[in-house]
Amino acid sequence: MALIVQKYGGSSVGNVERIKRVAKNISNTRSQGNQMVVVVSAVADTTDELISLAKQINPKPSSREMDMLLATGEQVSIALLAMALEAINVPVISFTGPQVGIITDNVHTKARIKQINTEKIEGELAKDKVVIVAGFQGKTIDDEITTLGRGGSDTTAVALAAALKADLCEIYTDVEGVFTTDPRIVPKASKLDRITYDEMLELATLGAKVLHPRSVELAKLYDVKLCVRSSFVNKEGTFVVKNQLIEKDLVVTGLAYDLNVAKIGVFDVPDEPGIASKIFDGLAVANINVDMIVQSAMRNNINDIAFTVPKDDLDKALQIVEEIGKEIGASEITHADDLAKVSIVGAGMISSPGVAAKMFHILAENNINIEMISTSEIKVSCIIKSNEVEKAIQALHDGFELDKINS
Repeated sequence: MALIVQKYGGSSVGNVERIKRVAKNISNTRSQGNQMVVVVSAVADTTDELISLAKQINPKPSSREMDMLLATGEQVSIALLAMALEAINVPVISFTGPQVGIITDNVHTKARIKQINTEKIEGELAKDKVVIVAGFQGKTIDDEITTLGRGGSDTTAVALAAALKADLCEIYTDVEGVFTTDPRIVPKASKLDRITYDEMLELATLGAKVLHPRSVELAKLYDVKLCVRSSFVNKEGTFVVKNQLIEKDLVVTGLAYDLNVAKIGVFDVPDEPGIASKIFDGLAVANINVDMIVQSAMRNNINDIAFTVPKDDLDKALQIVEEIGKEIGASEITHADDLAKVSIVGAGMISSPGVAAKMFHILAENNINIEMISTSEIKVSCIIKSNEVEKAIQALHDGFELDKINS
């Protein structure tokens, strides 16, 4: 008997027929002698609709009340799926995140899981029930409801799989697995049979929407066997593994892009210890993630600093940076939000010189200007204009011949 955790996204439970299809899939998996824990997201677009409703009531609602509101979306999904399973005589019980004992920190709308009390789930599994858990949510030690941020249901599923020592965690979504890039942009994109934790983490962090970065991080940390599969077709998905087994000779495994990018420039700041710390400490306190950072060469004991933040956080970041800029004597603060980040990722890049140069050459051949560059052992990222993303992704996919992976 295996213990399997399955997660179904919002599109998978988007209407009555889809909910019934998910129930049948759960029933089929259970009938093979498996114990089942199922994590469900809110019905597609529900979270966006709730956010829109909140903003109509109050343009700047408190984060606590937003969590109170947003947590209701998953509660609808878990109850409906439980009813669908009851209708086909599968013993089942549904729980919210707080009910099941998912304990988080107290950062509303972006909470992180601190611990999971598995006793309630294990007790229901012992009764041969399918246990359905609301994704995306938990509670603080003071019983305050929290949500985990976008993609939080993936994180819930992997965290539960780790806590329960599950044999497999399956992430069901609207695509057949992990592709070399977004098939909506490149129809010839190849589906990968396997991808390493490190490669998947880079792709997820850089904008690939298949898995949330925190879920991949947890899977790697606790060695959770992870598979991305489609809710709509019965095909093998993509396994996320420790070591690449099939495409191990690939230099570049995949491409990602991120349109949620804005750049802030801070000009003529003193070249002295503590200046960068003041800027970035202020952003960190506000829970604003800083990605790329570029500092110009010193001239006359002054520097320019440019960095990227999520476009969603630009207004808040600008307010903070402008205050700090006055304090440190910066001459000017600039910003731009018509940007995007394109990235190539591959474990084979570690031992293959010239990959970055090839990327730059491909972009140059297509008259795409690079504004900022960031690298790691297995990725190269470039900031470009957002209106050139599709051209860049297609050119890079062709240039690195990623359509030939399964040929």
